[in-house]
Amino acid sequence: MTQHPIEPPTEHRTRIVVVGFGPVAARFVDELRPAAAAGAIELTVVGEEEHAAYNRVLVADLGVGRTSLPSMSLADADELAADRVRVLTSTRAARLDRSRRLVHLADGAAIPYDRVVLATGARAVVPTLTGLNPDPLHPVLPPGVTALRDVHDAARLASAVEGRRRVIVLGGGVLGLEAALAASEEGATVTVVHHGDRPLSRSIDRAGGATLTAALRRQGVRVAGNARSTGLETGPDGAFRALLLDDGSAIDGDLLVIACGARPRVELAQGGGLAVGSGVLVDHSLAALATEHVFAIGDCAEVGEAAPSGLIAPGWRQADWLAARFRNELLGEPAPEPLVDERVPVILLKARGVNLAVAGEVTAEPWDEFALESGCTAHDRPPLRVSVWSDPEHGAYVKMSTRGGVLAGFVALGVPRAAAELTLLFESGAELPSDRSLILRLDGAESAARGGSTGFGGASSGGPESTLCRCAGVSRGTVEEAVVGGCSTLEDVSAQTRAGTGCGGCRDQVRELIERHYAAA
Repeated sequence: MTQHPIEPPTEHRTRIVVVGFGPVAARFVDELRPAAAAGAIELTVVGEEEHAAYNRVLVADLGVGRTSLPSMSLADADELAADRVRVLTSTRAARLDRSRRLVHLADGAAIPYDRVVLATGARAVVPTLTGLNPDPLHPVLPPGVTALRDVHDAARLASAVEGRRRVIVLGGGVLGLEAALAASEEGATVTVVHHGDRPLSRSIDRAGGATLTAALRRQGVRVAGNARSTGLETGPDGAFRALLLDDGSAIDGDLLVIACGARPRVELAQGGGLAVGSGVLVDHSLAALATEHVFAIGDCAEVGEAAPSGLIAPGWRQADWLAARFRNELLGEPAPEPLVDERVPVILLKARGVNLAVAGEVTAEPWDEFALESGCTAHDRPPLRVSVWSDPEHGAYVKMSTRGGVLAGFVALGVPRAAAELTLLFESGAELPSDRSLILRLDGAESAARGGSTGFGGASSGGPESTLCRCAGVSRGTVEEAVVGGCSTLEDVSAQTRAGTGCGGCRDQVRELIERHYAAA
């Protein structure tokens, strides 16, 4: 355990304890560092892992050697200590005593608090399979099985990739597909096994899913759809050997990567008597229900009726808001305006050779509306209009669903510039051009020669005011200013602007801006 002692609390210093030290907790702590350094608050962070906060989204990249742990780091314990933040790593919070305002630790110690912020995140969902421990809180995975949640899981993937072994990815979500594509490109033999008739079945339409499956196979990834797994086969040494399916068949492998989603970690909140749904129930000021001193942010928080999204950007917005509230309390100022409900998220699959963005209403087909009675009253929503373009041979597919000209949902596969533009249009609520083919032309040779600028709708992906890093909310202009100011690497830009510290989807764009600037220089 790493512990940095601080002075005994005084009545003028609010004691804030953060339970959890992942990306969202790191953002919250970073926002309050000036107050801690000034002695206005006493800030303590409790983390179970031996490492300070790092970007979990990039664990698969770490496993295939495309990044390093220092590059993923989001906090430095020594730097925090210099700002009078106490950091406890390799430390588990065992119980929350709200009546005495104490966080009891597994080693028997207790930390008093005036405010406690739960940022406990989520844990991997381990399916009920023969050969796996069914305890959801303390699953015991046999050798050769991993869940890709931390650096230890990344090390197991790295061993399989380096040995060019057989990797089975169980689950057809974004995390599993990104890991499968990365491992395949680095030389492993990869099979994706999923229950539905297509990957990302909860998010993508049938035609888009079929095109995605074909794109995965072109990248060397084997895909086993409509496959229901029942158990594991292990060898004499207890290590994983094969995944068993309900039709009696088996898929041989050396490493099983479980990518079946994540579930909020709420046991500490439950033990403390807090209301829990899919996550810790909090209001739009992030306060746990029926208490004034407990808050929750990130993957463990259920804000209003919105279940945790599992995405890093909403958690960072919550961290920023709650830190601002606490700062205002210290200054005697009113709290910021309550958080607004998050928009429907855009799902991004980021891999070499496969680029996918999907969001909103995508199941409707072009002729569905015309099969219904035409017309609508003033109280009805405008009808859903659907445009589709498909090129299965080259792995490209675009679907745009609009209401009153405004994008209600889209799928963009194999067309990265169109995907970027549709993402901006969807998130801003702007209208599409009446000529939908303008979107498709963004990925044409002529547009590429112009740098991909659109010239319509006010959501151009090339303007300095446009958002380049969606997770951290960093504009293209901010990144360009950092590059002009001397930042010559992705790490430099990330340290100065936070761009690229989230899902990683903007990293290639940041590198492109750096290369373009220094090539001209």
